Amino acid sequence: MTRKELLYEGKAKRVYGTDDPTRCIIEFKDDATAFNGVKKGTIADKGVMNNEMSSYLFAMLAAAGVANHFIQRLSDREMLVRRVHIIPLEVIVRNIVAGSMSKRLGIAEGARLATPVIELSYKNDELGDPLVNEDHIRALGAATDAEVADLRRLALEVNALLKERFAAAGITLVDFKLEFGRADGAILLADEISPDTCRFWDSATGKKLDKDRFRRDLGGVEEGYHEVLRRLLAGRTQ
Repeated sequence: MTRKELLYEGKAKRVYGTDDPTRCIIEFKDDATAFNGVKKGTIADKGVMNNEMSSYLFAMLAAAGVANHFIQRLSDREMLVRRVHIIPLEVIVRNIVAGSMSKRLGIAEGARLATPVIELSYKNDELGDPLVNEDHIRALGAATDAEVADLRRLALEVNALLKERFAAAGITLVDFKLEFGRADGAILLADEISPDTCRFWDSATGKKLDKDRFRRDLGGVEEGYHEVLRRLLAGRTQ
C-alpha cells in the first residue's frame, strides 16, 4: 500500500490517500492541544502510543462485532483504515461527571452517573464544537434521525465493551469521545480511542492517566499515557 497525497491534517493526526481509493493511512502526531487549540504543546511519543492503543482497541471492538474503519497497524505511527466520510458529530459518553459537564451543570467532578449520559456536539473547530440536540442536527443536515439513533446505540455498545476491558486493567473509564463515518451505506466507528479522547482514572487511587494531565499542568503526562498502554497490553491474549 503506497502513501500518496495528504487529504487532511488535524490537531493530532494526518490522513493520506493511497493507491486504493477505498483505503487511507492515518499518521499519529505528537502535537497536543487543549481548549479548542488555545493551549498547544508536544507529548513525547504520543503518536506512537495512541496508534498502538487505538489499533489494539479497534481490533478488540471489531472482534466483538463493532464495525470500524481499522484494517491494520502499518508502523509505529501509521495505521491503514477504510476510507469513510466523517459524520460531523462528536458522540460523548459520560459514566462519571468530569470536565465541561461539571462546569456546565455545577455537579461535583467524580459524581457517578446512574446511567451513561450521551452528549452530541457539532464537529466544527471554528465554532468550538458546540453541543447540539436532534433538532439542531436536522437543521444542519448532519445526520438523519435513524443515523443519530444508530450513533447512540453504537456508543453505548462501545461503552459497555470498553468499560469492561479497562476495568480489567484497573482503569476507570470516566468519559470519552467517538467519531463515526459512512462507507458503502454503513456507519463505521472511526478516528481513535486513546488518552487524547478518553478520561482514564486509576481505579484504586483516582489518579488521572489521560490528557487532563496536559490540560491542567499536572505533570507526568507521558507517564500517564504509557501506564494506560502498558496495562492494556499486559492483559492482551496472544
